Amino acid sequence: MTGEQEAGERRGPGERAGPIVAIDGPAGVGKTSVARAVAARLGFRYVNTGAMYRAVAYEALRRRIAPDDAPALAAIARRLAIDFREGSHGQRVLLAGEDVTEALQSPAVSEAASLVSAHPEVRQALVVLQRRLAGDGRVVVEGRDIGTVVFPDAEVKVFLTASPEERARRRYRELRAKGIEVAYEDLRAAEEARDERDRRRPHSPLRAAPDAVVIDTTERELEEVVEAVLRLCQERLRVV
Repeated sequence: MTGEQEAGERRGPGERAGPIVAIDGPAGVGKTSVARAVAARLGFRYVNTGAMYRAVAYEALRRRIAPDDAPALAAIARRLAIDFREGSHGQRVLLAGEDVTEALQSPAVSEAASLVSAHPEVRQALVVLQRRLAGDGRVVVEGRDIGTVVFPDAEVKVFLTASPEERARRRYRELRAKGIEVAYEDLRAAEEARDERDRRRPHSPLRAAPDAVVIDTTERELEEVVEAVLRLCQERLRVV
């Protein structure tokens, strides 16, 4: 896939019917909770791009495809039959019609997703899908490279951060609540290793866009962060 083909899938602000809110950051900073809440308050759709990388990783693990087999992984990404459904307990992720929401949250899938996402071929394939899902705008998109690569012209860009300790604690509580047993120290070490890989990868590294507003969520409650993002949307979009 060429850069021209990839860019051809993206509509600029003047071509979209509505704005795009990009929310980026590493794991454990509250991206999903914040993005979902902001989308609900704005009446926008919500797209979780991280679930797409997890879905590719899940399918690769299921097929026993090695994480360094870029051509095979890219083939999975190009044919990814993923769908998002809103339910009474939040958004559900369906892969070829199968609900894999819980399965995508396992530590094994998280680790594999970081390795899978390092391949440019995989990222290029999923960027096209992400832009297609965003359609005409009026959408909140969360991920790790939304404001820098997927939608560099997004009207609102936010980059969330938090201390490594707080991020690991949040992730630990989340997994335990879902019945997934994991040692806190192992989880923290895995997250730090993933962050390092994501920051150092040559294609779409994890970083804040130059024009993104950085919000540290370490000592902030969810509603406080949501309100901060909504105020930014009010300033930039005049919609709240």
